[in-house]
Amino acid sequence: MGDNQDKKPTPGNSTLLQGFEWHVPADGEHYNRLSSQVEALAGVGITNIWLPPGCKAASPEGNGYDIYDLWDLGEFDQKNSIRTKWGSKEDLLALSKKAHDLNVGLYWDAVLNHKAGADNLEKCRAIEVDPNNRMEDIGEPYEIEAWLGFDFKGRGDKYSAFKWHWDHFTGTDWNQANEKSAIYRILGDNKHWSETVDKEDGNADYMMFADVDYHVEDVVEETKKWGVWITKEVGLKGFRLDAVQHFSEVFTGQWVDNLRKECGDDMFVVGEYWVADTPRLTEWLGKMGHKFSVYDAPLLYNFSRLSTSEGADLRSVFDGSLVQVEPVNAVTVVMNHDTQPGQTVETKIEGYFKPLAYSLILLRDAGYPSIFYGDLYGTQGPHSEPPSCGEKLADLIAARHLYAYGEQNDYFEEANCIGWVRRGTWDKPDGCAVVMSNAGPGQRRMFVGELHAGEKWTDVLGWEQGEIEIGSDGFAEFRCPGVSVSVWVNSKAEGRDKFPVNFDSDIYKKG
Repeated sequence: MGDNQDKKPTPGNSTLLQGFEWHVPADGEHYNRLSSQVEALAGVGITNIWLPPGCKAASPEGNGYDIYDLWDLGEFDQKNSIRTKWGSKEDLLALSKKAHDLNVGLYWDAVLNHKAGADNLEKCRAIEVDPNNRMEDIGEPYEIEAWLGFDFKGRGDKYSAFKWHWDHFTGTDWNQANEKSAIYRILGDNKHWSETVDKEDGNADYMMFADVDYHVEDVVEETKKWGVWITKEVGLKGFRLDAVQHFSEVFTGQWVDNLRKECGDDMFVVGEYWVADTPRLTEWLGKMGHKFSVYDAPLLYNFSRLSTSEGADLRSVFDGSLVQVEPVNAVTVVMNHDTQPGQTVETKIEGYFKPLAYSLILLRDAGYPSIFYGDLYGTQGPHSEPPSCGEKLADLIAARHLYAYGEQNDYFEEANCIGWVRRGTWDKPDGCAVVMSNAGPGQRRMFVGELHAGEKWTDVLGWEQGEIEIGSDGFAEFRCPGVSVSVWVNSKAEGRDKFPVNFDSDIYKKG
């Protein structure tokens, strides 16, 4: 055996937390809640937090996708509030400092497709288009009065003197003159929908509110400038770009190139391109030069299919998924703020299946797993739910952090009971063995290596009782309860005494 001193250390596994759900209380305390949790999150292995879109929204209750002012992070008296739904800029910067001190990165949810809550009506010429085919005009052009003027009186010229007018937008959805709701394409020199967007509804450029026009060079430069400013102001490590299929791929590529030039090549960027069609996602990644990651929506829909179909074949879980063909560029998810109950793309995943789904994204070697805040802490609002996975999600995250390293060997021979082994590395040698069933109790004979012969392994989740002794040939029969999952690790492995994880998920308690 060579000298281990000459070997490179195995990098720790990265795990992302989506740090919000749709119905977080609009009390301005959310940044403070996250600050109170950063130490515990870092302790179980969360390396980065995806923050909500914290720019000033059109209303104090707005989640930020109804974006008003990019440059107001909860600092100016605008739209009937100084703070945003999530908190004040001071709270945000305090969270940033705490995260930085604990080596946890922050990603910003950037909403660049549109603007909402305009200050002034402006007159412009426009033409209505077919909602089902935005390339087809309806009727003749005429003058409309639309909410397209943004002067940001509460902020003035601080950070940016740029003001927005009708010619900075490609479309809108309301004509105040005749109080008619429609999709209006704004007319003018070089005014047209972007040609480098998804082809949904003929052309996906228009999504909602006042649609930003990235053919206008001043708009491009303003948005580039903002990306660099907020990165440095808040100390960001990356971005989630909202609705990337709805705005110019050309602009998006320029924006990311500029961000990395000014702020470092290691800036992480994930695009929300929410379609269940992996070829469309891989095509987009190719056109963007693979400088992005994308959420693996097809895998999430596989989880839904498997969880809602009795006796479904677990071996098909990765069929057609992004992580199967683009493992480096796939951000894997089980649920998010759009797919949670009651939301725009609600996608049912039965509760029993969530521990299986999270094991499949956390304990395997491909993809960058994103944990949903609502699964870790529970959701509020009309469809409130307690934390998922029997409050064992933190244990699964910790198991990834400590043991999910090295060569992966799959045991996918049976439709209703699958397993795999992570063999460990020279400096993270413990490894783990995972077995799951969506029928009755299951077991799989799996090889963990002769170096583990004679070791006693136990389930870190505690759902399968007893010990398993590794045979002299490095094999053992690993069990799991019915409709469940077990994660087996040497009972003397480093960090094994941290299980069960004592993770307090009551983030809303007063204290």
